[in-house]
Amino acid sequence: MTRPPKLLVFDSGLGGLTVFAEIVKLRPSADYLYCADDAGFPYGSWQEPELVERVMKLMEGLIADHAPDMIIIACNTASTIVLPDLRLHWPALPFVGTVPAIKPAAERTKSKMISVLGTPGTVTRDYTQNLIAQFAAHCSVTLVGSKRLAGLAESYMHGEGARDADIGAEIGPCFRQEDDRRTDAIVLACTHYPLLVDEFKRLAPWPVEWIDPAPAIARRADQLLGERFGADAPQRQPVSRSIIFTSGARPPAPLVAALARYDLMWAAFAPTA
Repeated sequence: MTRPPKLLVFDSGLGGLTVFAEIVKLRPSADYLYCADDAGFPYGSWQEPELVERVMKLMEGLIADHAPDMIIIACNTASTIVLPDLRLHWPALPFVGTVPAIKPAAERTKSKMISVLGTPGTVTRDYTQNLIAQFAAHCSVTLVGSKRLAGLAESYMHGEGARDADIGAEIGPCFRQEDDRRTDAIVLACTHYPLLVDEFKRLAPWPVEWIDPAPAIARRADQLLGERFGADAPQRQPVSRSIIFTSGARPPAPLVAALARYDLMWAAFAPTA
């Protein structure tokens, strides 16, 4: 292929930027389109059949309009619920999903006490329970479903402050102590959460390893791209890196400034009828 590959990164909001940033490190010369389904945010409030229908319809339009060579579903909820349907409907198109990083947490913990910090839906799904049974059966695992952190991360990216007390209340249940052991690894099972990881570290009652799945997702995407397109080509100019919001709303100035740090330019969203 003479042209660079085009990658579509999809999330309910801005959390997928944490994944996008890691992929760009490995594939800087690819063309990128980031789609934030802010009109549907948060996905945790949707019933599963309705969410499948929404994402499938959006994806149909995005694929028709932009013809990506690979799609990264940078959302735990969408990955666990919709990814099987996406792969079935577009079998020739590679989809890379996002799953809670329970395996690396179980491998790295020394105390054998880990926590999984996700949305309420993610921490209660059978998929998560199966990962724990498969990779962390030897650990004491605390599941913490946060109703507010994804929204706080979105507000943070829009330039709105988040109170320490609000963040602290959401991460507090992750920290457990049993005799001389205490939690030493916390899985960030929502792609929004790494946006606030500096605040987590500052407010944590003791140091832990915050495990972000984004680097592993990026490595998987790079591996598949290597199989299809070969090694990354030297940087070319200009590189196309655009972001669209399904609400159609123009991002406010603080968000534009935040997106500029990712070299992302806002583009108007024109849904396919």
